[in-house]
Amino acid sequence: MIYIIGGPSHTGKTNLAQKLMVKYQIPYVSMDHVKMGIVRAGLVPNYVEQDDKMQEVLWPVIREMIKTAIENEQNMIIEGCYIPYNWKNDFSEEYLENIRCNYLIMSREYIENHFDDIRKFAHVIEDRGEDEDCTKEWILEINRECLEGCQKYGCEYRLIRNRYDVDEELFE
Repeated sequence: MIYIIGGPSHTGKTNLAQKLMVKYQIPYVSMDHVKMGIVRAGLVPNYVEQDDKMQEVLWPVIREMIKTAIENEQNMIIEGCYIPYNWKNDFSEEYLENIRCNYLIMSREYIENHFDDIRKFAHVIEDRGEDEDCTKEWILEINRECLEGCQKYGCEYRLIRNRYDVDEELFE
């Protein structure tokens, strides 16, 4: 089975993937690691402010990794903010039977009431440096856009409302 965790930055995708990896002993792939690998190798520029361009580069690679894993009957967890909302269009029914995708999205109320916690826990798994671009307005915007995208394309998502209640049972 392939488990995909999508959603905007700072929603806990990497932390959840790490927990799932430990609990189920399934390897996980961070799209950020793939991104930095191809950027550092000089294959593409670092589209820091252009997630749509980075998605165009990364998604075809990840999509084919998913197909390869399914064809070889391997389990994998993939997490990242570059999962297109229409991802299902890239797979036949045979593949879709082996894929579970869920987006993590923080509600406006959660962001308004817990922004300090969002910033505090941003470094739990990876070093984000100063993270000065992480403003409340930006977090509100990217979560709103993700919610709208999920609703438009019928994607499954977990809306984080009053407390951070995302756990390893997301796909059960």
